[in-house]
Amino acid sequence: MSIVRSVVFVLAVWLVAIQPSAASSPGTALKTDEIKAEPFRDAKTVGSLATGDTVEILEQQGGWFRVESAKGKGWVRMLSVRRGEARKRTGEAAEVFGLATGRAGTGQVVATTGIRGLGEEDLKAAKYSETELKSVESYTTTREAARKFAADGKLTPRSVEYLPAPDASR
Repeated sequence: MSIVRSVVFVLAVWLVAIQPSAASSPGTALKTDEIKAEPFRDAKTVGSLATGDTVEILEQQGGWFRVESAKGKGWVRMLSVRRGEARKRTGEAAEVFGLATGRAGTGQVVATTGIRGLGEEDLKAAKYSETELKSVESYTTTREAARKFAADGKLTPRSVEYLPAPDASR
């Protein structure tokens, strides 16, 4: 199996896992932030949230939540909103310890992700998406094209061990 196919497989699994769930859920603003018309930093601001404001999380896209609140409807950065009700602060030392150990959440998942919000609930609700898999596979390339790209960019080659083939029986 080529390294490209291995990377495509890992990305496909990741994309399938982050499919948003259909049901909305309550949330709480962790800090003051702008509500945007689209899930982009430079999108038009359509409202703002204050710390402690309650929202209804309608959808997740990348690092953004589409929310509805008394102050507007639109997109807010995930880092500004917590799913569920706000928790009582137990002291900064406890929170720092929780982040350092990976046990800052209420679930049993002890792992980190590049974007906060991919938790146990999201992983349990993940569904296979042939469309997403085909989308990821469309980014594959040939070894020759990759070598040409590297040569054009004056990149230095490195040896990397191939990942083992996925278990087909799963």
